[in-house]
Amino acid sequence: MFLRKIDKRIKIIFLVLLFLLLLIILRVFYVQMIDYNKLNKYAKNLWSRDLPVEANRGLILDRNGVVLADNLTTTSLVLIPNQIKNKKKTTRLLADILNVSYEDMKEHVYKETSIERVHPEGRRLSYEISDKIAKLNLEGVYLMKESKRYYPYKELLSHVLGYVGIDNQGLSGIELQYDKYLTGKSGAIKYFSDAKGNKLNLTDIYEAPQDGMNITLTIDINIQKSLERELDNIVDMFSPDNALAIVMDPNTGEILGMSSRPDYDPNNYQNYNTEILSRNLPIWSSYEPGSTFKIITTSAAVEEGVVDLKKDHFYDSGSVNVDGSILRCWKAGGHGEQTFLQVLQNSCNPGFVKMGQLLGKDKLFEYIDKFGFGAKTGIDLNGEGQGIIFNLDQVGNVELATTAFGQGVSVTPIQQVV
Repeated sequence: MFLRKIDKRIKIIFLVLLFLLLLIILRVFYVQMIDYNKLNKYAKNLWSRDLPVEANRGLILDRNGVVLADNLTTTSLVLIPNQIKNKKKTTRLLADILNVSYEDMKEHVYKETSIERVHPEGRRLSYEISDKIAKLNLEGVYLMKESKRYYPYKELLSHVLGYVGIDNQGLSGIELQYDKYLTGKSGAIKYFSDAKGNKLNLTDIYEAPQDGMNITLTIDINIQKSLERELDNIVDMFSPDNALAIVMDPNTGEILGMSSRPDYDPNNYQNYNTEILSRNLPIWSSYEPGSTFKIITTSAAVEEGVVDLKKDHFYDSGSVNVDGSILRCWKAGGHGEQTFLQVLQNSCNPGFVKMGQLLGKDKLFEYIDKFGFGAKTGIDLNGEGQGIIFNLDQVGNVELATTAFGQGVSVTPIQQVV
């Protein structure tokens, strides 16, 4: 009876051990065959370190494929502190080459991190400095390829193109507006190290960067050069506080040239103040349009049929009284009897006051709105203004009269060109 009990216990223990063995076998099978990829990825993440390889920023081209914003290949300094055996020597040598203090470089070399990018001292290094560092062959010191933005035409089209920061991020102009398209996807050189940061004798993995997309503008470089030359002539002749010019294809609305003064060299934007960098005058500044606005009033009057430019007449005495306000013509004594076509030719303010009165404020301001004043044009540049137009409930007889010949309202250059 006693032997039977022992034999039964042995069988139970054997079955339990067999069951446990099967569980272990199933678990090993699951880990090796089913869960392998996930666990292997976790393991590689623990071992692997990435040395960044920066992507090239997309080019900016004119309508004919001329490169307006290019890239230069430079290098940047990256450290792996745990791989640096002689930290004092490495700190001293790098500080001397980069012309920085020992203490500043020590912060990078002794930093407790897996990878340390030396910023800003070690960014965008010249060939001479990179060569000096490379010849030292220091452990844990790496030189990585980096792309630096380059504008071959310097000041030309500067406010339109904009500029980029030290990390190649767009900060202004087209560079900012289309930053997500111009910015590529960085790659990496993956190496493997132990928990102390020592490099393992495993093959490095290279993940190629993906360059940014190129962008083609409507700008014509030859028109742009002519425009820039004429602006320089104006500045030399008259020394204005600012000057600007826009060239547009009237059939399509495409901007063929655009510039302003003062301008800047985006290769060295750090040398300019914020006021110069941020003011793209053709889309930002606002001013009283004056006589250039009279074409709007004329168009509205003709379209609505309130005047016949050739048949209807207006007598200009030199001024007109509107609710006690005297609004004068530029010509003393006025132009006398004239057709409304001559009113337009002579840019006669009292004649435009009459056109505005015939239209009425509702109709005139309806056309002002239809022509796009008081709203952004939607040009794909940051910082566009929208000008200032009277609210209709604030328009009295005087406001109607002055608006008709372009005073008391504010527009942007790009609105007026459109």
